Amino acid sequence: MRNRLIDLRLEAGLSQADLGSLLHVSRQTIIAIEKGKYDPALPLAFRIAKHFNLLIEDVFFPED
Repeated sequence: MRNRLIDLRLEAGLSQADLGSLLHVSRQTIIAIEKGKYDPALPLAFRIAKHFNLLIEDVFFPED
């Protein structure tokens, strides 16, 4: 699965640690999601989308 988390985070002026803190996950989790090495569980995906006022589909999308 691909995502646009890094772009959203940078547009918001947040560091990986800042975003992790806001979402109650580690900085390493944010790094792994941004690199596509970890697909978050639905509760975390919903929190990410809600934080940026987006739908999950606007943040995460399948690799084609």
